[in-house]
Amino acid sequence: MEDNRISYHTSVKTAYKRIKEDGLTNIWDRFEAQGLGDPDKRCAFCMGGVRCDFCSNGPCRADASKDKRGVCGITADGMAMRMMLLRNVMGASTYQYHAAATIRTLRKTAEGKTPYSIKEPGKLKGFAERLKVDTSGSEQDLVFRLCDFLEKQWHLPGYEESAIVKALAPEERQKVWKSLDIFPGGIYSEMMMATSSSLTNVDGYYVSLAKKAMRMSIAMAYQTQIVLEYLQDVLFGIPRPHVFRTDLGVLDPDYVNILPNGHEPFMGFALVEIARKPEWQEKARKAGAKGIHIIANIETGQEMIQRWEMDDVFYGYTGNWIMQEAVFATGAVDVFVADMNCSMPIDPMYAQKYQFKLLPVSDLVAFEGIDERLNYIPEDVKIQAEKILDMGIENFPKRKSQVKPLTGLPVQEAIVGFSPESILGALGGTLDPLLDAIKNGSIKGIAGLVSCTSLRDNGQDVHSVAIAKELIKRDILILAMGCGSAAMEVSGLCDPKAAELAGPGLKVVCQALKVPPVLAFGTCTDTGRCADLVAAVSAALGGVPIPDLPVVAAAPEYMEQKATIDAIFALAFGLYTYVNPVPFVTGAPSLVKLLTEDLPGVTGGILHVEQDAVQAADAMLAHIMTNRKKLGI
Repeated sequence: MEDNRISYHTSVKTAYKRIKEDGLTNIWDRFEAQGLGDPDKRCAFCMGGVRCDFCSNGPCRADASKDKRGVCGITADGMAMRMMLLRNVMGASTYQYHAAATIRTLRKTAEGKTPYSIKEPGKLKGFAERLKVDTSGSEQDLVFRLCDFLEKQWHLPGYEESAIVKALAPEERQKVWKSLDIFPGGIYSEMMMATSSSLTNVDGYYVSLAKKAMRMSIAMAYQTQIVLEYLQDVLFGIPRPHVFRTDLGVLDPDYVNILPNGHEPFMGFALVEIARKPEWQEKARKAGAKGIHIIANIETGQEMIQRWEMDDVFYGYTGNWIMQEAVFATGAVDVFVADMNCSMPIDPMYAQKYQFKLLPVSDLVAFEGIDERLNYIPEDVKIQAEKILDMGIENFPKRKSQVKPLTGLPVQEAIVGFSPESILGALGGTLDPLLDAIKNGSIKGIAGLVSCTSLRDNGQDVHSVAIAKELIKRDILILAMGCGSAAMEVSGLCDPKAAELAGPGLKVVCQALKVPPVLAFGTCTDTGRCADLVAAVSAALGGVPIPDLPVVAAAPEYMEQKATIDAIFALAFGLYTYVNPVPFVTGAPSLVKLLTEDLPGVTGGILHVEQDAVQAADAMLAHIMTNRKKLGI
């Protein structure tokens, strides 16, 4: 494939050449092979979202132009929306798995059975107060009471309104959701309702299915995303700005390199704590290494680097998921610690070729041919982390003697660790400086860039970086989340020097505050946290409705099921939402009309699809300017 279809990053393109020389299957060649003569040409029915194999009468294909329906009679619109709803169930359930693990970890920590501690007791109490949970008694009492409340809320039946959503969501949004009958009950009930509705011959009406998707997304954002992120803050610290090393050059082959990977940071934080002990570094040196490095990856890595500063042990961050095979091809990995998400089925082949240990640490994750696993147990995590460090030390001499490493790969620096609290801190404890910059036009608006990375249409991160550059050029401040945040960090846009690429107003603001024009705001689970910040901006402006704010959401390279439910939530929240690549709904004209034309009159949200970065940024700026005019600024 051409360079621009591989990656934006030089390091990944270099590793790709090695992979090719070594004769390994890889994600880029596999993507190309899926095309029908052209890597971007696929089955028209699949691309349009109008193919179904749910029952034995299928597979069926639908064509709205001919009123060609599935055997059961479902229309093209119903078929496409039903598939979207089921993708959203997968996204919601995976987020919820993470939230449940966070509660379990917090409980065991309060019992004194983990190596973690309550790092932010003030946030624990403040969050409980927001949820109207009794804060009296000991810290342990409060933890147990809060966890009990959250778990009970998760299991509410769908006909009971969520107290979590009532406590956290803006009043204006709650009124809209109630009027549309999309105010949710508990997250488990909402997932059950969505899944059950998708059964053959149950709900084939695209509008009904779309409402169920939005309802579930609201439950997910407030009951799952905000809960898990705020409680991880309680355990591991509120993100605050600091410098971190990024890119493939952080992998030094002379060290034992252990890579926590996925979406849950629990094992990763334990590995850092233990590896920092001098006796473990000495143990590695006795095995011939210079020491142990814990290298963060993907969303687990984002969770970690946002909260903890780098040092000689917690050494660096590689990037997002598409570069996973490139990470392995550096020949510098000793243990790849795979938690609940974003480890690829092909990984065992790479483990054999590049001589590293592949270890699942979540019961969600399994690899063909890999029998060894160490599922995360909060009360056993110290012992588990020690076993992983021993595994890496034992692997080092074998890997070092048998694999020639890639050297000379680049290292970048990024400012990471932005959160609502740290943004307020940078502004002197109030949103007023930000609001003043928006009012006087120095900052035209804010974009929440919540993205994955994808090979559709472009190479890894190519379109994300292009969109970000176009937005900051137009004086739009970016909050970056998800794998898209890694794109920003590794490309240099989270470096204060990137202010030189910003428009004149944003440039001055960044230089005054000594921040980059793209703020690393965390992972895809920080979508809920971002909504909470947007709600605070709305309140500070006197209760401006969310759809009228100079704020947009952007997913320039969305990829998987969690991204689709994030986008549906953004629409339910009332945001202008830019997505790319084109979603699998183009064969459903009534659904397309609902999402792109009718929705502004329903929730206030707007879905915009555009493949050209300049035109996409122009459209986002036009929406922002329209809202600025509404607000008289």
